[in-house]
Amino acid sequence: MRIVYGREESRDALLTGRGKGLDSAPASILESTKAAFGKAMTPLETAQYIIARVRVGGDDAVRDITKRLDGVELGDLQVPSSAIEKAYDEVDAEVIDALRLAAERVRRFQEKSMPESWVDYGEGYGELVNPVERVGVYVPGGTARFPSTVLMAVIPARVAGVDEIIVATNPGVDRGVHPVVLVAADIAGADRVLQIGGAQAVAAMAYGTESVPKVDMVCGPGGLFTTLAKKLVFGEVGVDGLYGPTETLVIADEDANPTLCAADLLAQAEHDILAKPVLITTSDALADNVNSEIEVRLRRLDRSEMAARSVEEQGLIAVVADLEEAFELANAFAPEHVSLMVRDPWSHVGSVRNAGAVFLGDFSHEVLGDYVAGPSHVMPTSGTARFGSGLSVRSFLKFSPVVGLSERRAAEISHAASVLGRAEGLTAHAEAAEIRDELSDEER
Repeated sequence: MRIVYGREESRDALLTGRGKGLDSAPASILESTKAAFGKAMTPLETAQYIIARVRVGGDDAVRDITKRLDGVELGDLQVPSSAIEKAYDEVDAEVIDALRLAAERVRRFQEKSMPESWVDYGEGYGELVNPVERVGVYVPGGTARFPSTVLMAVIPARVAGVDEIIVATNPGVDRGVHPVVLVAADIAGADRVLQIGGAQAVAAMAYGTESVPKVDMVCGPGGLFTTLAKKLVFGEVGVDGLYGPTETLVIADEDANPTLCAADLLAQAEHDILAKPVLITTSDALADNVNSEIEVRLRRLDRSEMAARSVEEQGLIAVVADLEEAFELANAFAPEHVSLMVRDPWSHVGSVRNAGAVFLGDFSHEVLGDYVAGPSHVMPTSGTARFGSGLSVRSFLKFSPVVGLSERRAAEISHAASVLGRAEGLTAHAEAAEIRDELSDEER
């Protein structure tokens, strides 16, 4: 990985071009969409075109777009329950056990995170907490299968109390939705699974079709067109966030284990050529040792070519003067994951202000967060941890303030309301407060 030195050079290297890059796409993607639809379109125009077609054409439009883009001829858009039952026979028992263990840990974490309604009768206010009624969960496919994402998105919605949860994911050319994804959907508690991917899946769930019910919220990570589609349908439905390629930032001091640092960075790099593995360290020696470890470990990976491109094109090692500079840079970068490979990591947790999730020490590594630690692995990327949080029960809840004042408490604050109403030139507001004062005076 490229090594840079000092605070300013590191800051420039980390933040230049930071963002989602939704306005551009590799030439291969542009060529495939042109071949599919017969005209050159930007990524945004392509997503708009797909959404418009699905909104008008419903199921038939979804089938046509899926055939053009994925080469898959769809019959029913929904996977039959018989296929889900059969999937258990096609998935190794050890994998099923691992999914169940992960599901239980995710469920327990989300239950502990669940907010509750509350009321203060003396002050006359409170808050109602209610779940949305129907959620569409998008699970990406393509170069890898993600049964873990099914668990990480469906279970928080289930714990939040969502009435109906629909999973949509890419169908394979030969066998439809992969059995391990179907098993994960069943274990997580999804109500139905759609064999639809891409922007057409988001559009179908956002607007509804003959066989896909309209949802209240679309959540989950995806590729460029899926993310653009989520952005375009926001307002018609809720969305959890707009996710880019995965990223991990490791903060390490001179005592950190270079092998563990390299292993964690490569675990992110193998996701995608656009994945961002970043190391910020106070040690020149550690920087060199991590680079050496990466070179050695790359050769043994099944996805070595993809990981190598991520390391070479997106990876960075920043060597800084001290941990204060390291945390300053990490907070400016606001990554999806921050791993603290430093002495006494708990003493530094308070220095992390912008991160999707924080991992402490050698044994709380980010891969556990991907699968079995407990929190959802659907996290803010591309710097959005500056204002966003990871997917959780809170993502599926609505918070409605309730005002139920006693007559006495209302009388104590109504005059201030009428004064403010008149100060804003809204006399009807003021009179609505004053008339209650008059009623109170008459009763007294």
